[in-house]
Order: sequence, then structure tokens, then C-alpha cells
Amino acid sequence: MMVTAEDFVLKGFDKAGDTNNQLGFNVTQASVMQLPGLNTLGISMVRLDFAAPLGLNPPHTHPRATEILVLIEGTLLVGFITTNNTLISTTLQKGDVFVFPNALVHFQLNIGDVNAVAISALSSQNPGTQQVARTLFGASPPVDPAVLAKAFMIDPKLVQLLQNKFKSSS
Repeated sequence: MMVTAEDFVLKGFDKAGDTNNQLGFNVTQASVMQLPGLNTLGISMVRLDFAAPLGLNPPHTHPRATEILVLIEGTLLVGFITTNNTLISTTLQKGDVFVFPNALVHFQLNIGDVNAVAISALSSQNPGTQQVARTLFGASPPVDPAVLAKAFMIDPKLVQLLQNKFKSSS
């Protein structure tokens, strides 16, 4: 009874996001938080901007959504890892579409010499995003280095180095 047209519109999705950061990547969300009219509809979108060269949307997962991506501009290396640890990966060109199944770890990397832009639709109004490295090495309080050292089969000092890098980049 109290909704307005403003609850159903998000302006500026055509504007490039700032990719001047460590990853060379920006995501502009159109989920229920930015667009209240999506409430209960089970869908959302994002605009993905990748700097050239090598802008990266790092390995991450959407715990509540499948994602379908269409590449608007540029060239992306995309992929996901199945539950039996098989990498499914390909190179996308302008106009190509790729699906990332629900909750699987996936990534996108700009391998072209121009900035890349993609639009993704997600099967949830609030899909969530969990970056793998940031989750493991940037947790607060931190995961015990012995746990990560054993899991990754690396020296605990390297774990602490990585934890410090993610702590300082938060």
C-alpha cells in the first residue's frame, strides 16, 4: 500500500563502475537492497566492470543463486569448479552468455586489451557473495593459521602473511 514508482527503478546502471583498485574490478548491484521492488520476486542483477588488462572478479560463490552472465564488451576468461573439483572454463566474446550454477565457486578475468563489461542476472533477490580468499584469510576473528596451513598444505607463516594482507585491505 505504501510503494511508489521509485521502489521499482534503479537509475545509472549504464555508468561504468570504478575499477581503479587492486583487482581492477567493480560490481554495481541491483538487488533488493538497492531496488526494493524486487522484494519476494526472487531475481536480481549486477553490472560487472573489468579493467584491462587482467581485471578480476576473484573466485567467489553466491550461496543463494544461480548466475547467468552476458558479456556486453570485451573478452573474459570465465569458469566454475564442480563439486568433484572439475574446472569448467571458456573464453567469452561480446554477446556470449555463460551460466554459473548455484553456490559453485566461480570467477571472471579480463584477458582482452580493452575494458570489459558484463551484466548478470541472479536467481535470488538477495544472492549473497562470498569471496573465497577474503573469507578464509580475512575472517574476523581470524581462522587459526594451523587450520589453514594444514588445509592448504602451506607454512603457517605464509598463512599469517596472507591474513595480514587481507586484514589491511579490508
